[in-house]
Amino acid sequence: MSTGAGDLRRRPPLRESGRTALVLLLTIVLLVGAGGYAAYVMGWADSYLGPGEPLAPAAVPPPADLNLPNAEVAGPVLQPAHGRGPAPRALRRHVADSLAYRDLGRHLGVLVEDLSTDRELLRVGGGDSFVPASTLKLLPSTAALELLGPDHRFTTQVVQGRRPREIVLVGGGDPLLARTASTDGEPTYPEPATIRRLARGTARELRERGVRSVRLAYDDSLFAGPAESPHWEPGYVSGHVVSPISALWVDRGEDAAGFGARVADPSLAAAQEFAAALGRAGIDVRDSPDHRRAPARSRTLASVESPPLAQIVQHLLEVSDNETTEVLLRHVALATGRPGSFAAGVDVARRTLKRLGVDLSGTRFFDGSGLSRKNRLTLDALADTLRLASSPDQPDLRPVVAGLPVAGFIGTGADRFEVRADAGLGVARLKTGTLSGVTAYAGVVLDRDGAALTFVAVADRVQRPRTLGARAALDTLAAGVASCGCAR
Repeated sequence: MSTGAGDLRRRPPLRESGRTALVLLLTIVLLVGAGGYAAYVMGWADSYLGPGEPLAPAAVPPPADLNLPNAEVAGPVLQPAHGRGPAPRALRRHVADSLAYRDLGRHLGVLVEDLSTDRELLRVGGGDSFVPASTLKLLPSTAALELLGPDHRFTTQVVQGRRPREIVLVGGGDPLLARTASTDGEPTYPEPATIRRLARGTARELRERGVRSVRLAYDDSLFAGPAESPHWEPGYVSGHVVSPISALWVDRGEDAAGFGARVADPSLAAAQEFAAALGRAGIDVRDSPDHRRAPARSRTLASVESPPLAQIVQHLLEVSDNETTEVLLRHVALATGRPGSFAAGVDVARRTLKRLGVDLSGTRFFDGSGLSRKNRLTLDALADTLRLASSPDQPDLRPVVAGLPVAGFIGTGADRFEVRADAGLGVARLKTGTLSGVTAYAGVVLDRDGAALTFVAVADRVQRPRTLGARAALDTLAAGVASCGCAR
């Protein structure tokens, strides 16, 4: 009888075939337990926010008769990943029951590798390709960081129009441009550039020029090609699963009314938001915004910048942001002088990853988000990407692994590992992937011996009634890898 997520039906284990992994080294720091995780996050966030001013201690002398024992030096909260990886046969035996869960369906792929050596530890599914769902997001994120750098920012600006009292709002492909910098009164992270701030800066410049009334145009010509992938399911945009992709939008094209609704024309909606914000800042906007390109070499009146790319990548991986990933895919193309389209972005991403050593043989993909069911990735392509981003020789790519959701704590991993999988809590950093009939993981797991392992698992023929069971089964499998302690 089914018991929901905890009903993990079993089938005979699948066969294993071997391969030799690429030689790359890693010195990676992971946490042990929730306490380690909290310290890790706070320390990691500090690397972005910068050190604060130290608080000066109060100059109060201790009482003369106070007698305290000498303070003990606390041990480190975090331990480096220094352990030897598990023996392949021992690991296979340790997770055999998890591999046999029937809820995972008839097409299961699993690849576990030791990040500090060239050893492949476990493979199920051979060299098959799989529907990756959102685990695909690792690839365009890596390509964007390589081509643009982790400190890159995207600029939205207002420029002078062709006529004296005309201004043009120019989209720069900022995926996180927002109405305001807070949600329900709480600040958001990463802190986005906002239409409100841009309007205030524009109004200030106009008032200094004695201008109180303008006509507004908007320019979203940075991107090319269709706003909706022809490889997506027909109802994705009309059904508000994803917004039409644009170089100019506010809140990723979501309707201000909320409830997950998307606007039909994100660029026009952004221009209307900007016009309203200008009005609140004391500048009258006459008529409706016009859609046309800004004049070449126009004077900039005001501009705002996105958070750095490293923070954007962290965000999109943590919450599996489809729209943000598709915008980054277009910037990947633009970085090499190609048009900002689906096709060009995919082509440049593939070329970039191949140059970096990622094996993409037997793969194809048509978007950056993983929404297309026609996408196919091998286990090796995902594992190679993780190993590349974990390499000490590639510090600019580190946000790809540092931004992964943490099992039981952060992002799409926050509500996972709840059924017989607590051994993975805090020590598994995994990008989730979910489509109807597909559940997947790709990330890094720290095992009980302190070894850092890449972990990729995809089941792409899951029966719909067994969806929750398949999710729980992958959680249990990842937790089994984490709890192995199977070093030779």
